[in-house]
Amino acid sequence: MYELNQIVKTKKPHVCGSNEWKIIRMGADLKLECQGCKRVIMISSFELDKRIKK
Repeated sequence: MYELNQIVKTKKPHVCGSNEWKIIRMGADLKLECQGCKRVIMISSFELDKRIKK
């Protein structure tokens, strides 16, 4: 599944242009940090499954 500090790539890029996110917290929800602008978001693992590249 997912691991702490793993880099995941999304299908659509973030506003800053980067599509790489680092997992910085795990649990029921995941906390992700954009590798381009360092923005932090919380997202459910179900939602992340839909957004990442397979």
